[in-house]
Amino acid sequence: MTQTSELQWTDQEQSIAKAAFDKAYRREIQALVEVVRDRASTVAGTEDVWHLHDFLSARRHELDGKYDDREAALLFVFADLVKEGWLSLSDLEGLDTPKLSKIAALTRIM
Repeated sequence: MTQTSELQWTDQEQSIAKAAFDKAYRREIQALVEVVRDRASTVAGTEDVWHLHDFLSARRHELDGKYDDREAALLFVFADLVKEGWLSLSDLEGLDTPKLSKIAALTRIM
C-alpha cells in the first residue's frame, strides 16, 4: 500500500486540490461570518464581547490547524472536509482513483 507521503500529485491534481481546498475554506469562513453576525447582534455588554472574542480565537485556532495544505496531509484534510460537509467527493473529481478511494475510505473511519 502506498503511504500518503509517497503519493505523487500531478500539476493538474495540484490545481484541483487547491481549488477544492480554497472552496471549502471559503464555505466554512462564510458560515463563520454568519454565526458571528448572529452572535454580534446579541452583544449587550462587556461579557458578551469577551465571549465572542473567545469564540473567534478558538475558531481561528481550529481553522488554522484544519486547513493544512501540505501534500502529505491533503488526503486527511479532504476526508475531514468531506465528512464535515464543506466539500463533496465531486469537488475532488480529477484526482486519480487511488486518491479518491483513500479519501472516501478515510471519511468512513475518521
